[in-house]
Parts: sequence; structure tokens; C-alpha cells
Amino acid sequence: MKKTVNAVYKFSTSWTGTIIIVLMLIFFVAQSFVIPSGSMKRTELIGDFLFAKKFSYGIPIPHLPWFEIPVLPDFNGNGHLIEGPRPQREEIVIFRYPKNTKIHYVKRCVAVGGDELLYADQKLMVHFHEGDEYIKEYYPQDKIITINDKLWVVNPYMDKYPGIQYVPEGMNIFEVLLRYYAYNKEIDMTPVYVPELDSVAYDLGDKPINAFYKKVEDDHFYMIGDNRDNSNDSRFWGSVPYKLIVGKPWLIYMSVEMRSYEQVFKGDEYGSGRDNDGLKRVCGDIDLASKECETLWNRQRFTVRWGRVGRRIETIEVEKPIE
Repeated sequence: MKKTVNAVYKFSTSWTGTIIIVLMLIFFVAQSFVIPSGSMKRTELIGDFLFAKKFSYGIPIPHLPWFEIPVLPDFNGNGHLIEGPRPQREEIVIFRYPKNTKIHYVKRCVAVGGDELLYADQKLMVHFHEGDEYIKEYYPQDKIITINDKLWVVNPYMDKYPGIQYVPEGMNIFEVLLRYYAYNKEIDMTPVYVPELDSVAYDLGDKPINAFYKKVEDDHFYMIGDNRDNSNDSRFWGSVPYKLIVGKPWLIYMSVEMRSYEQVFKGDEYGSGRDNDGLKRVCGDIDLASKECETLWNRQRFTVRWGRVGRRIETIEVEKPIE
């Protein structure tokens, strides 16, 4: 027994043993990720470094870190060595981007297979597949509307998670979806006109449009960023199948303000990534376009957001956002 313990200890302290142990942890227990975009802003910020639990939804097929090369074949055909529970509505999920599975995305699951969605300007409405009685039991009357003889819940998660917001930083996402559709670019939702909605109608060809509709496929999950007017998500590229689900964000172990002045002042060519509210917190009444404001921002760039370090996602997401 003593010889076995000594052999295990010697192996674990060797370079080979250390690498194997680290890989086993990454493959099956926890993996480090960094938030690269503002699609979950306020709930999760650009520069948040977090650990994700890899076993929350079963055990996904392990991939070599950085290279994203699968180590084992997909024996079960569902992207997992061991099948597990599915993502639930409201949960923040890490998954592989359906358009490029080497890239990881982090979004909130807003609907599951069988659910129906209507998205209008600053309104996300969900008809849960469990039916009207389920909706009446679990949601307050003031959040329920009737459309086509079905009950729909308006913005069902906003009251619980303060980080969910509609604050356009560039072009309004509803208008972006309309433009994509008008120019024959691929989106996932179908434009419709719903008379019961108190929403602005836009002309699309020869018909008015005031919402987009989607019914989620079985064993798929609709993922939308909490920063809903500035998020590249399922509304554009579709539901996420279970085989691409990786895990659940768990703990922020470091958070650093990494954005440049140009990023927060102008964003990209479409205005995405702009954060003038963040700039105002630093510059106050100083003109945001001034050199003085740029200097103040650059002076605090790369500082650590100590209020976020060591926080669990499941607690920080229900509190007033810390930026």
C-alpha cells in the first residue's frame, strides 16, 4: 500500500503527471473562460475571468484546450460522454457557437424545446410549452397577455435578474433583424404582424411587421444575451442543440477592465461595444469626446474590479450589477 501511495505521489509531482491531472480537471470538472464581449453586460462583464462547471449538463466530449480538437469520438451522437440534465430556462449556459464550434459563447437560456417566442422592440414574450395553466400558476397576471388564444409572458426574467436590459448602444436590434431579413441575410426568427401588440409596426415590403416569431426545436435551447439590444445570439443564428452544451458559469476568479477608450466611446463600425454610461462613471461631467476624458479612462484601464473577484455567478446575477 505504501509503495502504491509513493508511486502515485511521485507520478503526480512529475511534469507528465501534473499535465495529465490538469487536463483531467479541464476535461471533466472545471475550465477557465474569459468574457470577450458585452452581450451579457452588467451580469457578466468584458474582462471577467471565470470557472465553468463542466459536469452541470452531463460530461461533454473532452477537447484539447486552445486547439479545440476532440480527444475522443462522439460515441453517443449527442456531444457528451455521459448524458445529463438539460439546461433550464433562466440559466446562464456556456456552449459551442453553432456557426463555429471551436468558439465558446455565454448566454442565458430563455426558452427550451416546444416553447414559442415572440420578440418585439424591447419585449421578449414566451409561451411555455407546459401550457396556459402552468403560466397562470407561476407568473403574475400583470406579465401575462393573450395572443391568438394563448397566454404569453412578457419579459419573464427581467424582474429576477437586474442585469437584463434593453439599452441600445448602436442600432436597435429589432431594426437590425429587419434589415438582415430585408436584404436576404439569414436570421432565425420569422417576421410577423401581431395586432394585439402595442409595438411600433415597420413596413417590410408590402406588409407591416411588429414582431418576430420562433418555435424552439426539441432538445434545443434558445440563448439570448442579457444585454438584449447588443447581443449576437439565437435570434440571428438559431437554437443551440444539446450536443453543443458545455457547462455552466460558476465563479469569477478575476475581473479586469481591459477595454480601450475607443471601444467604450465609439464601439465597432455598427456601434456594438459602445459603453458611454461606463465612460460617464469615470469622466463625470467632462466632455466624453475630450482628451481629458480619454486620459482619465486610460488611467484606470487594466484595474481590477475587486467587487467581482471571488463571486459566484448564481449570487451576483440576482444582485444590483457591480461594474
